[in-house]
Amino acid sequence: MPSFPVVDPPIDREDAVNQILSSIAMEELGLSHILNAEGEKLQYILGTLPGLSGPPATVSDVLAANESVRDLLEATVQNQIFLRAKMQGALEASQMQGATGPTGPLINAQQ
Repeated sequence: MPSFPVVDPPIDREDAVNQILSSIAMEELGLSHILNAEGEKLQYILGTLPGLSGPPATVSDVLAANESVRDLLEATVQNQIFLRAKMQGALEASQMQGATGPTGPLINAQQ
């Protein structure tokens, strides 16, 4: 069975939400790097990447690259939907409320 590591000292709700938001931001940063790399790949294939030139691309090269980029964008959109739901869940999670006032006197159950 999987287990969670012991967090010491325990974190409060605000810290937990901040950690969730930070993890979302890191995923977004990773996605931006991947998308940038795909753009550079297309520029290389088309011969428009500054400072680099490769062999001229064939039509099949361009179509294959286009399909690869389209597949990546579809996966990215799905990931964005998941990250949005994760963020909304973290931001909208209700705070667990305790008692709202002082406790009244204890009543003896035997009376």
